[in-house]
Amino acid sequence: MKKIPIILDGDPGHDDAIAWVMANAIKEFDIKGITTVAGNQTIEKTTLNARRISALIGLDVPVAKGSDIPLLGNLVTAANFHGESGLDGPELPEPIREAEDISAPELMAKILKESDEPVVIVSTGPTTNVASLLLANPELKEKIKCISFMGGGLRTGNWTSCAEFNIVVDPEALDIVFNSGVPIIMSGLDVTEKALCYPEEYEQIRALGNPVAEVVAGWFDFFMKHLRTLGYRGATLHDPCAVLALVRPDIFKFKDLYVEVERCGHYTRGATIPDYYGQKNKKPNVKVAVEINREEFIQVLIDCCRAYNEEGGKI
Repeated sequence: MKKIPIILDGDPGHDDAIAWVMANAIKEFDIKGITTVAGNQTIEKTTLNARRISALIGLDVPVAKGSDIPLLGNLVTAANFHGESGLDGPELPEPIREAEDISAPELMAKILKESDEPVVIVSTGPTTNVASLLLANPELKEKIKCISFMGGGLRTGNWTSCAEFNIVVDPEALDIVFNSGVPIIMSGLDVTEKALCYPEEYEQIRALGNPVAEVVAGWFDFFMKHLRTLGYRGATLHDPCAVLALVRPDIFKFKDLYVEVERCGHYTRGATIPDYYGQKNKKPNVKVAVEINREEFIQVLIDCCRAYNEEGGKI
């Protein structure tokens, strides 16, 4: 089986962490490296979290630190959801390797240059690193097979009434990505808020008994503390959608749309605006996930966690 080379770019973050647990357990992926971005917490914290997640799941690949601020504006973090560490909850192992001496965009560029085939970038945080890569290395666009990102929403937001968190942090970055010409898959709130894991389901994960599954269940325990105060009955698994959309498109419904990012609005900065009615007369630039088979999604999550019952196990 020919594997898909991917770069995991994110700001872990509980749902980033679960996405990476799943990616590492999926046999179709060949993870080439991890790059971190400031978002859910500061860059120092998200980078340490990335290194600890790698140790937990036995993923020995380069980890590179991105910028500590967005392209423009001030950094916004989400300690209310993810805690002071950005990944509060169960104790994690110490990192098995240091972060690289080069920056996140530099590591991305290195991986792209060295790859014999196009690489997929899975972005589960603000797209600052991806935009920086595109700005600095426009000649490498053809080496990017696609960018699968979690962020935005066609009709709603979760950080403001109009905008989703990852885009609020750095709307200028996503605007660069949207206008890059690279194929893009968007997993926004339209689908991710339907990707819920209920308590009885993450108890099934805990019952698997392996160290990774137990940590994943512990992440759910922490993540649900804040989500319950917002009225959620289950944990929203935003970031894993950007992973599964690549290998299990059958459990999603997609729409091809032209989408723009609002960068200047006083109330609407960070909103992702779809051209539903063809008024812009432009070709679609984004493949947007809008529906998900939740039960099948959860079964894949459970199967991924079960894979860690055996060393080197994959699904």
